[in-house]
Amino acid sequence: MAVFPSFLIISALMAASAQQQRYSNISLGSSLTPSTNSSWLSPSGLYAFGFYNVTNGYAVGIFLAGIPEKTVVWTANRDDPVSPSNVVLVLTNDGRLILQQEDRDDKNIANPRLPVASASMLDNGNFVLYDSAQNITWQSFDNPTDTLLSGQRLWAEEVIVSSASKSNPAKGIVVEALSKGSSNGLFRLRMQADGNLVQYPAEPNVMSSDAYYSTQTFGQGSSVSLNLDNNGHLYLFDGISVIFNLSMGQYRTGTIYLILMRIDVDGIFCVYNRSLDRQGNWAIEWFSNEDKCVPKGSLGCERNFSMESCKNKDQNVNYRMRSLDNTVWEDTDYDIIEDMKTKEDCENACLGDCNCDAAFFKDGICRKQKLPLRYGRRLQGGSNVALIKVATRSSFTQGVPNNSVNEVVKERHLNNFLIISISLVALAALILAISWVYVRRNHVGTYMISNNRNVEMIDDVGLRAFTYAELVQATNEFEEELGRGACGTVYKGILSNNKIIVAVKKLEKDLAGMREFQTEMKVIGKTHHHNLVRLLGYCFEGSVSLLVYEYMSNGSLADILFNPESRPCWEERIRISLDIARGILYLHEECETRIIHCDIKPQNILMDEHRCAKISNFGLAKLLMLDQTYTNIGIRGTRGYVTPEWHMNLPITVKADVYSFGVVLLEIICCRRSVDRRLPENEAILQEWVYNGNMCPSLEILNL
Repeated sequence: MAVFPSFLIISALMAASAQQQRYSNISLGSSLTPSTNSSWLSPSGLYAFGFYNVTNGYAVGIFLAGIPEKTVVWTANRDDPVSPSNVVLVLTNDGRLILQQEDRDDKNIANPRLPVASASMLDNGNFVLYDSAQNITWQSFDNPTDTLLSGQRLWAEEVIVSSASKSNPAKGIVVEALSKGSSNGLFRLRMQADGNLVQYPAEPNVMSSDAYYSTQTFGQGSSVSLNLDNNGHLYLFDGISVIFNLSMGQYRTGTIYLILMRIDVDGIFCVYNRSLDRQGNWAIEWFSNEDKCVPKGSLGCERNFSMESCKNKDQNVNYRMRSLDNTVWEDTDYDIIEDMKTKEDCENACLGDCNCDAAFFKDGICRKQKLPLRYGRRLQGGSNVALIKVATRSSFTQGVPNNSVNEVVKERHLNNFLIISISLVALAALILAISWVYVRRNHVGTYMISNNRNVEMIDDVGLRAFTYAELVQATNEFEEELGRGACGTVYKGILSNNKIIVAVKKLEKDLAGMREFQTEMKVIGKTHHHNLVRLLGYCFEGSVSLLVYEYMSNGSLADILFNPESRPCWEERIRISLDIARGILYLHEECETRIIHCDIKPQNILMDEHRCAKISNFGLAKLLMLDQTYTNIGIRGTRGYVTPEWHMNLPITVKADVYSFGVVLLEIICCRRSVDRRLPENEAILQEWVYNGNMCPSLEILNL
């Protein structure tokens, strides 16, 4: 490896490359070997193209040579990346970039459109092949693997795939049902042709329902690309404007930073930064999710409790393996044992490991897995065998002749079945009798939530049920108040099991509070959009009703919009307006049940840690039937934001929210409240003031 230039020289050259892209010319006939002259450096020496060490050989790729840790950012031939020490990388005289090895066919590194005349390793991390006219005929930036560098884009229908492991650059494990047996990554990030950026687990037969991350930017078209700039700003761009911000990035002065985005082996993609000084370290600037159990099939998701087979001390319990031919679960291997001769050896390996719930044996390879088993399917033919661990009791069979064991087992099962059945019938009759007496005596109203109705609603939305004790502990006995509304108070909490910060809304104990509880459960529980505050769960114990939301660290839009010290700039106000509009569009057009929010205002628009706007507080929302376009309901909402139709007793449509959004939009533009009694009478009502031809001061400054 060539001697690296000093960091001062690297910094100076990188600064110069911002004005003119530098490149080093690699002529035809040039070659590299793993042991000598192993890489071609960029002009500054920051990036290199060539060989780097992997566990059992060498791989060809692009890596950062100008920092102490050799960080790989691109790998060639990821279906088969590893080569032995006697391989040679050659830019041949006839214009091909290939790997040559004795007694083996040549392996192409790139597939250029035209014959190659020269190559360059650029200072931005892009390896480029040129034709005879010095036009780019192939470049690594157009063929990303698991990483995006500053200035690089992920275009429509392009995919980046995580590596098999931190030490193995291959795309991942071999999945049996893929055509021609090609490699398949554990996780992939796809820029879809509809403008939506989506993460999926391993294929094959992946469906949209298997996605575990999405920007929800449907319908934007095939011109949308994922972009990363020098400040760490990761965003979706449609060729005209930014349509979605993932990470906002930060402006940096003085020290030069490296920026890259990578989909890691645990399925989470992150933006990393690192200064170019020798003491620098890679740091995560932004990540798609902090919960490693969100990626479906993640090896980073670890069990946080002991297995029953690990802690069970009952000597009468034995474990055995049951076989399911041609069955596989593809995403939860935690241990792979090779050179396993028989299926029985694989069974014994799982039985001897108390953390093993199932094993899969095929072609001498035994894969251990834990619960839950996901992505299971039956194969058509093949030699794959699923081995499932089951528990059995052995004490009652001791002393029983072998030929009567089955009869004893059947009789015991029958007795157990009869006992359980009779007990359940008796319990059901008792519950029905108690419920009947309770209803008759207390005349339960239509707005009270009975246990049966509560269960029905929970099944419908699939939210987590918290106990009151859990939420008392999470909020430290409701110590820190975040806000207060007409129907309840919101408190800050930290869940004990995963340390996630949440907002807990404690509803008042009146009829309106009960109605709001039911409405928010039914409405938000069925919605999922980037610009709606996510409902995580609920608590309903006796007269106590609480809702648990994701925590929004920057408060409400009102907090930042009407505070001169935190007032957003014009560009951020545009982005906030688009965020709100996307959330309303989802409620009105894209949600399974069309929803009129009925109370759009800055106080009900919350801001997350990235100052992304999300609509909240659905307590007054109205659901529309599939064929329903309007509804007749009493006046709802907040003075100053209510549509005139309500005051005239006219039917209400989704346009009620559009009117409220128009008022909020004026507030965002002018950075003032819609009703401000401190101002002169002719300026107090914002809508009237603007309608009379007045211009907001912020627009005058911008000359709009």
